[in-house]
Amino acid sequence: MIPILTNKKFISQIGQLIKLEPDLISFLKEGELIEVKFLSKGRRAFYFDLGKFGTGVVYGVEFLNAREIAKNLKQGDLISAKVVGIENEDGYIELSLAGAQQQKDWQEIKKFKDSGEVITVKIIGANSGGLVAKINELKAFLPVSQLAGEHYPRVEEGERSKILEELRKLVGEDIVVKVLDFNIRNNKLIISERGVVEENIKELLSQYKIDDIVEGIVSGIANFGIFIKFVDNNIIEGLIHISELDHRLIENPKEVVKINEKVKAKIIEIKGGRVSLSLKALKPDPWEKVEKKYKQGQEIKGTVNKFNPFGAFIDLDAEIQGLIHISEFGSFEEMGKQLEIGKKYQFVIEAVKPEEKRIVLKLKKSKA
Repeated sequence: MIPILTNKKFISQIGQLIKLEPDLISFLKEGELIEVKFLSKGRRAFYFDLGKFGTGVVYGVEFLNAREIAKNLKQGDLISAKVVGIENEDGYIELSLAGAQQQKDWQEIKKFKDSGEVITVKIIGANSGGLVAKINELKAFLPVSQLAGEHYPRVEEGERSKILEELRKLVGEDIVVKVLDFNIRNNKLIISERGVVEENIKELLSQYKIDDIVEGIVSGIANFGIFIKFVDNNIIEGLIHISELDHRLIENPKEVVKINEKVKAKIIEIKGGRVSLSLKALKPDPWEKVEKKYKQGQEIKGTVNKFNPFGAFIDLDAEIQGLIHISEFGSFEEMGKQLEIGKKYQFVIEAVKPEEKRIVLKLKKSKA
């Protein structure tokens, strides 16, 4: 008579068996990476030996995706595959070779991100937002903001067409980058060239401190400011924002400097691998003595410099500008009728506000 095992005894014996021979009882899971042995190629499928799990098949869309990967496989060759279906209607385990390759690629990306490892990528495309590269079979995006100074497109007015023209010059080039961010679910991979350069620059910048005065060469001019390469450390490139070029309002940085001009500037911020500089900080501030020269109620001649939605800026001298508010005219159109850019007019000073760096003007009314 065969003894009937109770549930407890049965579970206990199964547990012992698993401990002694763990390979006897194992299961495949969807999404799992496994090593498989190539058996043969059919007209529309590849077949693989999965050992105790039976036979695996790559077919349909996965067959098309795997043609390049499997074209040189010979019988008996081992390759990684991803389980995409446990058992189909023909009894095969469904596999993906492309999926396995992609999963391995993402695992490598994670390793690069975690370690901060520096890698070299080839640029394969460009758009106005940045560059496209490849890491193994994954497409990576290198935003314009993550380019190092050497490759940053210095385009006046920020015209997209000109930015794209500059970026296209980098297609085919090798660039050293780090993985900045990735999202496997969204198939998003962001890389940074600036991050690599900043690591080196951080160390170099430790030699400098805020308020240091440095000598530099103007290496680039953009609509938002100028780039300065340090003379004593030309790997370091700092930015002087347009607001730090002069005490007066600057419309275009070219009004102040030109490419390759040597200038002295003051360090006003060091943050990470970036350094911000100022030309303005080394110039006397004309607003400190403005009340000695300009008084409330004073009549003065000024040249119309430019219009904006809230009024017109008037050059009173080489350093000081006044503002006549749009409300003085009632509308932008009316202001354009009464004032002409580049022309001189007689004004009356309504208020002098040195703390706000502002002189409020009124147009002197002609006597009837």
